[in-house]
Amino acid sequence: MTKFRDAKIEILRDETLSNHWYHLRKVTFNYTGSDGRAEELTREVYDSGNGATILLFDPKRQSVILVRQFRMPAHVNGHSGWLLETPAGLLDGENATEAIRREAMEETGYDVHDVTFLFRSFTSPGSVTETLDFFFAIIDGENRAGEGGGQAQESEDIEVVEVKLVDAMAMIESGEICDAKTIMLLQWAMLNREKLADS
Repeated sequence: MTKFRDAKIEILRDETLSNHWYHLRKVTFNYTGSDGRAEELTREVYDSGNGATILLFDPKRQSVILVRQFRMPAHVNGHSGWLLETPAGLLDGENATEAIRREAMEETGYDVHDVTFLFRSFTSPGSVTETLDFFFAIIDGENRAGEGGGQAQESEDIEVVEVKLVDAMAMIESGEICDAKTIMLLQWAMLNREKLADS
């Protein structure tokens, strides 16, 4: 990071604009750039908390378990809002491994014990504080412990969908799968398909 070794950030004000569902902040700061020029800038920061997501893979069927649910932000941006995604959820202070095991059970009905941490990523660092921990787990598609479908008390209405891995990749190209975390995990699976074949 040689270019930015002399850059400086000094937060002047951190104001809450909304704290209803998540926390929307207006942050004003002094930014001294790589050229030494200083200016006062303002950015809105959306803090939704950190989360986790998981790819559930059945090696015998060469399939993945996805969930479909309605997403209002996608809907107001011209999409139907019905997104096909990997199971995911907020940590809410919980250990990421335990949180994703719970989310997998609640959303899909699969009770996963051995989960593998893959990587961590910011989801939209230009405006959102959230990081996601990405996980992977082997499942037996014929051994489902529950119905899944989400938590009714949290107004979750989730459809569990099993898709062949190769079909899921084609669905990325067609636009049927357009959720970033899901695309990242499916591409990870394709990059590691030889290893997965031996699972």
